[in-house]
Amino acid sequence: MRYVSIEDIEPGDILARSIYTSDGLTLLQADMQLTVGMINKLRRFGVTMVSIKDPLLQDVKMEDVIQETTRKEAIANLSAAMNCVQTGKGVDLRGVQKSVNQIIDETLKNRRVLLNISDIRTNDNQLFIHSLNVCMMATVMGIALGYNTQQLKELSIGALLHDIGKVAKDTDIASSNPGQSDHHAWKGFNILRKKHEMSIVSAHVALQHHEWVNGMGEPRGLTGDEIHDFGKIVAIANMYDNLISPFSHEEETCHPYEACERIMALAEKRFDHKMVIQFLRTIATYPTGSSLRLSTGEVGVVIEQNRGLPSRPVVRIIKKEKGGRGSLDSDHEIHDVDLSEAPTVFITGVLS
Repeated sequence: MRYVSIEDIEPGDILARSIYTSDGLTLLQADMQLTVGMINKLRRFGVTMVSIKDPLLQDVKMEDVIQETTRKEAIANLSAAMNCVQTGKGVDLRGVQKSVNQIIDETLKNRRVLLNISDIRTNDNQLFIHSLNVCMMATVMGIALGYNTQQLKELSIGALLHDIGKVAKDTDIASSNPGQSDHHAWKGFNILRKKHEMSIVSAHVALQHHEWVNGMGEPRGLTGDEIHDFGKIVAIANMYDNLISPFSHEEETCHPYEACERIMALAEKRFDHKMVIQFLRTIATYPTGSSLRLSTGEVGVVIEQNRGLPSRPVVRIIKKEKGGRGSLDSDHEIHDVDLSEAPTVFITGVLS
């Protein structure tokens, strides 16, 4: 699999990962051969990056923390919950809770897998992809921090619903809490705290995910230990995903390694230092399928992650031989470089 810009795909390329609508339906199925019409459709939906199959990477196994079916169901259940909020109906959280349980179970089974955040986003699904990504990052961090099952459930459901206030009506706050800010964190908190089947701690995740440890955050300007650890975790995951998303309000879209640098720079200012360290241990700095340039001048594709050294992945170098007329493999010189075992080789750039 190769993760490439929409501008670089061509008719005939094979889609490697399915693309979903906001309600969890399949927009385009994996293994589908892309046509000119499909590519133009993706552009209209705002897609900027796509995962495509590469015959020279067929042996590469993409390790995922959660299964594709779990991802699809989580998007559908989250969409249903948010639709209830938008229409003023009572929120039924049973579907969301079921998805959270599945996410936790699968993440526990795959706890050694580094998170590769490279989902295909559209104008339609971006809020749900963002919420799911934040939930997965928070869950992985919670497991690494040794949280028990109950704590993981409280953290994960709060993370999945941290932005639910963005779809709430203004009257949801004004009618019951005059004088409060209309910040989406307050809206989300006031929606979730009324659900008796949900822990108040989960509701506080929605309220605190924009707080800064130095007191400069929103909506209450909390500092240090005034912020719950779950809020500190989701704050990091939220910003990271916003930094790599072309649909966020950030000034520019960052590569994952750049987003990690931004997170590190804000330790002890915006983010808790201990949580930043834990986050950097769980995220793939260079996601599988991304194209890199090495200090040797060679260009390659990330094919495997090193759990202990997320910034030193295994890279496949593919060189096309001049005048080759044999099979696809014989036309190319291929070798893999494990950067954890090549101390003199460095990553000098990420190719879009």
